[in-house]
Amino acid sequence: MKRFLALTLSLALALPLAACGGSGNGSTPAGGNATDVPAEASTELNIYMWQQYISDALIADFESQNNCKINLSYMSDNADAITKLTAGGGQEYDLIMTCDAYMDSLVAGGYVQKLNLDNIPNSSNINEAYWTAKDYCVPYLMNYIYVVYNTETCPIEITCYNDLIDPALKGQISTIDGARNLFPIALVALGYDPNSTNEQEIAAAYEWLTKYNDNVVAYGAAEQNLTNGTACVALTYDGNASWAMSELGDKNTLKVADFESDPVQLGFDLYVIPTGAKHVDLAEKFLNYITDPQVMAKNLEEFPYSCPNDAAVAAASESYRNDPARDFSYKENVFFQKDVGDALTIYNDYYQKLKVGE
Repeated sequence: MKRFLALTLSLALALPLAACGGSGNGSTPAGGNATDVPAEASTELNIYMWQQYISDALIADFESQNNCKINLSYMSDNADAITKLTAGGGQEYDLIMTCDAYMDSLVAGGYVQKLNLDNIPNSSNINEAYWTAKDYCVPYLMNYIYVVYNTETCPIEITCYNDLIDPALKGQISTIDGARNLFPIALVALGYDPNSTNEQEIAAAYEWLTKYNDNVVAYGAAEQNLTNGTACVALTYDGNASWAMSELGDKNTLKVADFESDPVQLGFDLYVIPTGAKHVDLAEKFLNYITDPQVMAKNLEEFPYSCPNDAAVAAASESYRNDPARDFSYKENVFFQKDVGDALTIYNDYYQKLKVGE
């Protein structure tokens, strides 16, 4: 199951353009078009993405329609994808999934190809408000990171992030992981910019997270921990909350916390064509296929995350559109991850301290 933005990113994105191109290996330079790479019709497509994040039936359908073979490889966190992209990902993969927070750096570094959107007409179904670096990526799904809790077993009502460090919740929280998932939550709780580059503020967020850790019973698997009673509170993704609520069915007592003022994080998973990709024609066909409203609507039945494809949402089932996991009033009160530059090292240093319990 997807673990969105579990970032322990190296400084690879800081490398200059010369570090990744210009060696005569067939790579497309920064700003080049994906369609600048001539090739015969491809019969193989290599994709690097999160595991359990796309319907097997849709993969099989695309293979049948295009007489091709899709080879899926899986990443464990976003650092893996960035490493692939900055190390010449096009030599291995035709599509790589990454997140919105790093698109500016990936484009500036020449690690991703410019798309020919004329070959991806279904991309017009995507809400442009959710489309970062439009010429270089195609949004796939989006994820709210919020708090969900069991109204029958949780000892307190949760209306803000600071409630998560209440001693009454000791050993009761299942949480997502990752420096750039957790520190923004703490920064918001303290009244700071969730993308702060100020070391004193990041240090204060670390102290807040040590209190949060006292209440954590498990990292990951929020849907299982909520349904089996291991945890009564979870900081998780809307798709995972949806699974948990669906699993409980008529016995569901889970609720998305009604935050009074704190914003929630919203992030996007995107497909990019890496510089030097060998099967660009088939990659474009796949991007057009997955942005078809009917295709994505089927995908949403199996992976009920929020979706930036407005036409697909309209075509989705009533159960998806009325999912209680997306029934919260503050969807517009969100923040986005931004590239924090060299401060990422500070985040990662404090995150490692947090993980070892210093």
